[in-house]
Amino acid sequence: MTVGFRIQKRQRKVSADIVERFSRLPVANVSDSMSRMTAAGARLRPMHQGGGMAGTAFTVKTRPGDNLMIHKAMALAEPGDVIVVDAGGDLTNALIGEMMLTRIIQIGLAGVVIDGAIRDAAFIRNQNFPVFAAGVTHRGPYKNGPGEINVPIAIDGMVIEPGDLIIGDDDGLLCVPFSEVDEVYKASAAKLEAEQKQMANIKAGTHDASWVDKALRELKCEGLD
Repeated sequence: MTVGFRIQKRQRKVSADIVERFSRLPVANVSDSMSRMTAAGARLRPMHQGGGMAGTAFTVKTRPGDNLMIHKAMALAEPGDVIVVDAGGDLTNALIGEMMLTRIIQIGLAGVVIDGAIRDAAFIRNQNFPVFAAGVTHRGPYKNGPGEINVPIAIDGMVIEPGDLIIGDDDGLLCVPFSEVDEVYKASAAKLEAEQKQMANIKAGTHDASWVDKALRELKCEGLD
């Protein structure tokens, strides 16, 4: 086994049904239901025109500034996959642009995540196809390797394994581990329902905020009436 320059097969992946159900949930609700312990960092932002993302992680680890393994991932990934690239957060060289993204859209992938830079930003900004990245630069990539496909990666401490669930919206990105999707979905759906009821009460003027003073008293805050 060659560490650092290898292509592995994905051993499992979340089902299309799971992906579809999570696509209807705000990322913030899912994050809250995971105890606010998981995040890919605020650097990764949506570069596309708008719309959420949900799909199966197809992971790539590449040397900063090099996109050879991303090209190979495009040939191997399946419809509904999200190519997630750990490029070390380096912004010196763009790893994808208009031509690569056009091919990715044709393949039927669900999105692209680049912990690095993109270019052809105007083209990407005018698409609804989900692209999340850390920045933009005009400088192009190298194509020399090394790199790895379908290995565990990490973005700002968020570990992503091949086949995990990847979701994203205007609030950012989140990975839900393969083994936790059912439990997290139930909690997230309940969270969304509770928030919808709370919003209805706010609009109706019947929202109860008495919990604020209760919490302050329990914390022994001075100056309460």
